[in-house]
Amino acid sequence: MSEALSAPGIALRADPLIALRRRVLSAETPAVLAALPGGFATRRKGHGLEVADMREYVAGDDIRHLDRGTTARTGRLHIREFQEERDRVTLLVVDFRPAMLWGVRRAFRSVAAAEALVLIGWNVIEIGGRVGMMALGQGAPVVVPPAGRVRGMLNVIGGLVRAHEAALADMAAGQGGDPSLDAALSRADRLVPSGSEIVIASGFDVPGPGLADRLNALARRRVPRLVMIRDGQDLPRGVYPIVTRDGQRLRVALGGGAEAQDSTAAPVQTVAGHSALVLDAGAEIEATARRIAAAFPAERAA
Repeated sequence: MSEALSAPGIALRADPLIALRRRVLSAETPAVLAALPGGFATRRKGHGLEVADMREYVAGDDIRHLDRGTTARTGRLHIREFQEERDRVTLLVVDFRPAMLWGVRRAFRSVAAAEALVLIGWNVIEIGGRVGMMALGQGAPVVVPPAGRVRGMLNVIGGLVRAHEAALADMAAGQGGDPSLDAALSRADRLVPSGSEIVIASGFDVPGPGLADRLNALARRRVPRLVMIRDGQDLPRGVYPIVTRDGQRLRVALGGGAEAQDSTAAPVQTVAGHSALVLDAGAEIEATARRIAAAFPAERAA
């Protein structure tokens, strides 16, 4: 890959995506209301695999949950309590088609899309869910099956980096154009079970005539959520011709008017009959994280 395509904001690197976990961990999230009368804020206890607490044994406790290490250190019986198991499955769908491989400020739209999805993914992992990934490009999509814990999210990040490198290489070689988004999404419903969340980050260029039908079909048994990645909103509104380094000519819609300058708003736009959160590829990652935290509450599927 050329030096130009390896520059920050153009290339997608694993380390910055892994570091985004700190932003999720440092975010202040309210305690979950227990499923009991009175609405007391507590941690939910259940029979999952994640340890929620450690306490001394009392008569009637399940001895299978004894913690040998703590018992040996203290000389008193201790048992583990586990977090309630809530299988939240989220498929992160990122658009790496050629129309996403450009940007006028901080980063390519493709990079901003990956960052937004990784923030959402870390949030899901931290509440005990599972995350998978599908990257859309000119060829067959890159797929990472849903998995939980940090290892599952690291697999997703690795898949994102590999898919983006391939997309940049195809662009540099001048290969092909943009397949329609409706066709590219044809496999999404087969990758996760019913009730799962499918988060699609794209500029929604070249949507194809069947995008509305595709999203409606997904919505019957799953929860599609859209994130629109835009750039150049400080330019006058219009369609601008862009010539890539390989001579390919593209036309992209840029410019957002006065409302795009309001950094406190969380703009929403309708795409194929579905609401999409609009994020600015040129915004700093802190601003993007705040908007995502407001739009994607951690306990949606609780």
